[in-house]
Amino acid sequence: MHTTISPFTLAYWKEKQPAGRTKFGWEGTSPELGDIRVVYPAGPDAPNAIVTDVRGALIPTATFETRGVHTDVVSMPTLNRATLRVGDGLVRMSRNRWALTHRGRSLHMTYLGDAYRLTAINRRAYKLSRQPDAEDPGVVITVRLSGLGSGRKATVQAAGRVLPADVSLAALFSGVDRSVLTRRGAVRAGFSRIFNFWAESQS
Repeated sequence: MHTTISPFTLAYWKEKQPAGRTKFGWEGTSPELGDIRVVYPAGPDAPNAIVTDVRGALIPTATFETRGVHTDVVSMPTLNRATLRVGDGLVRMSRNRWALTHRGRSLHMTYLGDAYRLTAINRRAYKLSRQPDAEDPGVVITVRLSGLGSGRKATVQAAGRVLPADVSLAALFSGVDRSVLTRRGAVRAGFSRIFNFWAESQS
């Protein structure tokens, strides 16, 4: 069901665990769709894997899982070697990592016949677009991160009528490393992984 939603805000949170990795995330309430909570890393700790999930009162649960040895030195999933699911459905993903523009480097997704595009606006903002078709004009959801430390927040605003899955996907990517969606971010991410691997090998 398509719904017009008001802008809403997700607040940042952090929770240390008695054992294992510290949990991070975002949580808040959409007036139309109820409570929404993003968690990363979600679920039990597992070697060579890291997961982000989003759950809510009126949206489908979505998970983004990255596998590989690099997951032991990152705090959230990356777009490399990843699997995305909404509910029980697998979301197909593709991107051109050699593209020069933000739009060209977008992450393209297909879910239940709908085509989506995740595009970086800058380091702290992105937009999720569900592409129009013959029966639907589509929608664009913009997420902007702001603040510092425990005062961080993510503001979510939609232009158009949303499906619950649209909001799940838009919120989910607040807990995913999107740096490779920009050329500069991809370079920074590469150097960061090299440094983290080196630091891990020295410990």
